[in-house]
Amino acid sequence: MNPAHRTAMDPALDPEPAAARTDARRRHDPSVRGFASDNYAGVHPEILAALALANGGHQPAYGNDDYTAHLQRLIRSHFGPRAEAHPVFNGTGANVVALQALADRWGAVICAESAHINVDEGGAPERMAGLKLLTVPTEDGKLTPDLIDRQAWGWEDEHRAMPQVVSLTQATELGTVYTPDEIRAVCEHAHERGMTVHLDGSRIANAAASLDVPMRAFANAAGVDVISFGGTKNGMLYGEAVVVLNPDAVRRMRHIRKMSMQLASKMRFVSAQLEALLAGDLWLRNARHANTMARRLAEGVRRVPGVEISQAVQANAVFARLPHDVSLRLQKRYRFYFWDEPAGEVRWMCSWDTTEEDVDGFLAALGEEMRRGA
Repeated sequence: MNPAHRTAMDPALDPEPAAARTDARRRHDPSVRGFASDNYAGVHPEILAALALANGGHQPAYGNDDYTAHLQRLIRSHFGPRAEAHPVFNGTGANVVALQALADRWGAVICAESAHINVDEGGAPERMAGLKLLTVPTEDGKLTPDLIDRQAWGWEDEHRAMPQVVSLTQATELGTVYTPDEIRAVCEHAHERGMTVHLDGSRIANAAASLDVPMRAFANAAGVDVISFGGTKNGMLYGEAVVVLNPDAVRRMRHIRKMSMQLASKMRFVSAQLEALLAGDLWLRNARHANTMARRLAEGVRRVPGVEISQAVQANAVFARLPHDVSLRLQKRYRFYFWDEPAGEVRWMCSWDTTEEDVDGFLAALGEEMRRGA
């Protein structure tokens, strides 16, 4: 017998006690709260329950399971009869897969300078997908037809990457939200120029909750071709989906997902979470709550002398400027990130599990640190 096998089966020969191998315990203090990211939040109980229901027994792998099949029906109920969902592991993976499916090897993607695909994905769209990003500065994170035209040129110039895709973020990285009319105008403009439109929807639910419209209002109804649909920031354990709204715009999505290392073998556990989110109103309840907490936070911040709200509060993010030393002290009490540290700008995010007590406690701490001075 292989000695390694003997060690694994014979406790007397195992140098690590069995108790150490099964020592499952909580490793963190659940009372610690923060405003760094909606990714910091745990998993919604309804999502955990859905995972437990999906567990047990055997189901076909790689998306041939019953949960992924049912997910297709749910996606079509939200995004129209042609919509197709392709579950993936994470948001960066969703964006890389979606953009590859929309562009050729010589293609380029027009996006806001502040877009997640440009500043927060480690160059993955360019390194992994081989796509040039053509960025445009914006005041509020939103693209317009005029802004797009700054980069939408040179299609026949072999010395320049060809603009083929416009990528929008909803809600934007600056916490602002496109209206359906704004997205429709971008889509019409892009399509007239032979380009397709990708929507990075990692916080698409927060945008819909903010505008009080169904997600389709600024998706298929507005002319978007492909969405990166977000779930992790809205209560899921992990997982997102590339949702194809216009199948005529993409090529070999399944093959691209596989070669991009985003094909889950046990896909039922991603699909079951998306099903729990979308089958009822959990996606909307979670997003509305996060947005409401952000508004509560912003209202309180406006009453603190010396602190300036720096972006419109339209989803679940609050951007503010305050003295640098105050931010450093406050970070020792609550986790959050600088957005533009030289300018003193910070970002505070609310999530599905942020409570009124969390917000009020943070506001009290902010007031105390501001009174101590910079």
